[in-house]
Amino acid sequence: METITGTYYKGRLSRDRPLKVKKPIKILVTLLEEKETRLSISDFSFLGSQDLLKDCKTSFSDEVIDERRNDL
Repeated sequence: METITGTYYKGRLSRDRPLKVKKPIKILVTLLEEKETRLSISDFSFLGSQDLLKDCKTSFSDEVIDERRNDL
C-alpha cells in the first residue's frame, strides 16, 4: 500500500509526484478538510506570554533570531 498526496481543485485531482503503475489498481481518495486559521487580537495575551516565558533564562528576541538563522 502506498499513500499518494496531491490537491483537488475545481473538479481536478493533481498528484504531488508522478505515479507509475503497470496495471489498473483500485484507489481510495480521502478529502482532508482544511481549517481556516484566522487570528484575532483576542488570541493574543501579553500576560499569558509573560507567564509562558517566566522560566526562560535568555532573551526571547535572541531566541527568535537564532531560530530564524537556523532555518536558513
